Formats: sequence, structure tokens, C-alpha cells
Amino acid sequence: MSAVVAYLDVAATTRVDPRVAEVVLHWMTEDFGNAGSRTHEYGARAKKAVQQARSYLADTVGAKTEEVIFTSGATESNNIALLGLAPHGERTGKKHIITSAIEHKAVLEPLLHLAETRGFTVDVLEPGASGRITVEQVMEHVRPDTLAVSLMHVNNETGVIQPVAELAERLRSTPTYLHVDAAQGYGKIAGDLTAPIDLISISGHKIGAPKGVGALITRRRGWDKAPLEPIMFGGGQERKLRPGTLPVPLIMGLHEAARIFHESRDNWEREARAMREQILEALGKTRFRVNGDQAHTVPHILNVSFDQLNAEALIVRLKDQVAIATGSACTSASYTPSHVLQAMGLPDDVAANGLRFSWFPPQARDFDPLPIAETIARMQPQEG
Repeated sequence: MSAVVAYLDVAATTRVDPRVAEVVLHWMTEDFGNAGSRTHEYGARAKKAVQQARSYLADTVGAKTEEVIFTSGATESNNIALLGLAPHGERTGKKHIITSAIEHKAVLEPLLHLAETRGFTVDVLEPGASGRITVEQVMEHVRPDTLAVSLMHVNNETGVIQPVAELAERLRSTPTYLHVDAAQGYGKIAGDLTAPIDLISISGHKIGAPKGVGALITRRRGWDKAPLEPIMFGGGQERKLRPGTLPVPLIMGLHEAARIFHESRDNWEREARAMREQILEALGKTRFRVNGDQAHTVPHILNVSFDQLNAEALIVRLKDQVAIATGSACTSASYTPSHVLQAMGLPDDVAANGLRFSWFPPQARDFDPLPIAETIARMQPQEG
């Protein structure tokens, strides 16, 4: 019987919590109605459940129930937010957008599309070695024709937290909208997302919900809605911003996962920090550097580069012991240097060989990092 491989890649995806799976199965096999069906009780129960889920998610970020739009995940939410704002920018002459070089491709590629096909100007800010964009950096680039700023909440490769709450307060008095990709940060940092952020993208499968469900928070400014236009058409669901039959089982799974995570967050954070200390202590047997500002990071993501070791070779060597990654699951298959670490100005050998460890305590509580560290130490050439 083969040994169990420890899973330390929750920044890519998490295991569906068994309690969430039960809820999903219930809404697939028992209360399986279409929330848009108005003529029978099956549809009515589904509609009521979706509204309860919508209300709960809204409460977690201090939004109103009607400000929650269900989507297939953060990538779709990002696209609706950015591409959906574009027509307003074109009508008003506001065709300037600010973002950062460390964003996920689900933000960078829609913005590239706007720049290449619709004449938008995009300022891409670099964070320096800390991996953290400053509010001052952003505000220095805001100008009268700035339509939006798009800045992620937590970087998916380094775990570095961006100052989105402070930025939201600064931008609130301007006509510039703030979009935050909160795929990695939702549920994990108390308070940040309750700031007056105009548009927030959420992903379910980073907190124990199934893949294929998420949300876009579209917060009003007073009575004014964010001037979004749909990027798909047909059916008019989700306030005409996201057409299609609502995936009730997935939505209820997201609801349950968010509830479980909220109720256990304090314990999760405490255990995640303890595991971080355990991993760092074990890695003391190796020669390594931690990438990113450790004073502003989530407790469960650690990005390290090991002296004179190739990251891909190391992953192969460790594959029977631990599941880890070089970076984003959307780009790690390309074996190219991390665009995040490159944007931080790190040396090529560091940027090309960053390894990301990411964990949830319930899924990795029995993980012992010491054998991993010893394997890495043996692989490193002797100094001198």
C-alpha cells in the first residue's frame, strides 16, 4: 500500500468538505427544482434557498442581498466586472484602468483584451520585492479619466495581502471604481471585504465548496448601482448580468462552505499559523529564502526558493510525499518563471524556482514537514 501524499496545494483548490457534499447531493437528488420555476413547490423551495444563500454571502462582506450575483467562479466574476464596466468607460471617456503586475491571469487577460481591441490604457504597477502594492502607488496613477482600479485581495502565489480596504476608503470619494479579486482572501481575513469596495469576485472552491460556483458582489454607491453591462445574454437571470439556469446545488454548497469556514475561522487561523511555524522550523535544515513581505501575509500560503535547486525537479522528487506547486494552477503547466515573482524584481533563478506550499489544517493536520526538509537538504549541493 502506497503512502498517503500530503496535500499542500489548497491555493489551487480545496477538498470539498463532506458536510458541503451532503448539502450539494440533497439539492441534486431531493430538492432538485429550478429556482426559476414559478408553478410548483419544487421551484419555490429552490428559489427560497438561493435567496437565503444570497443573503448569507452578502452579510459576510457587509453587502445587501440584492448586490450578490452568482457566477461560475472568480474568473467569470472578474470578466463581468472588468468587461462589464467597459461600455460605461467608453460612453464617459474614462478609458484608463489601473492594475498590478501580480494579478491573476483572469484579471490581466481581460484587461489586455480591452487594451488591444477597445483602446483602453492600462497602467500595470509593480510591487517591488515585498510583493505588495501600496495605496500611494495607486493614487499617484489615478487621473480624471480613470475608470477603475483592479487589485487582488491576496496574491495566489505568495500569499501577500494587498491594502484593498484602505484603497477602497481612498477611492470612495472619487468616481473611480474599485474591483477586488478576492478568490484567495474571501473568508480568511476578517473585515477587509466589508470596506466600501465596489466589485468583489469570490470563488467557492478555495474554501471547501465545489468547483464551478462563485459570486460577484456589486456594491452600490448610495443609490447608484455599478454601471455594469452583461457580457452574455439569454434568460435575464441574476439581474440580467449573468444569464442561465442557477446551479442551485452548487450555490447551496457555497453557502454551506462559507458558513462552516466563518464559524471555524479563528481555529483555522490558529492552526494554520502553527503549521507555518512548523514548516519554517523544518526548512531551517535547508538553504532557502521566503518570497514576499511576511508582515502582510495570510497564514496558509508560503512561497520559498531553495538555493541551487530546480523547482520542477524538486516537485518530481517529492511527488510521493507532498503535493505542492510552482504557482498558479492556471499557468504552472507551462514551466515558465512566475510572472508574480518576476514582477517583484527577484533574480531569475529565484523567480523560476519559487515553490508554493499552501494548506488547510483539517486537510494537512498530520503532515510532518521534517522528512521533506531532509530530502531537500540532501538535494542541495554542499556549500564551499
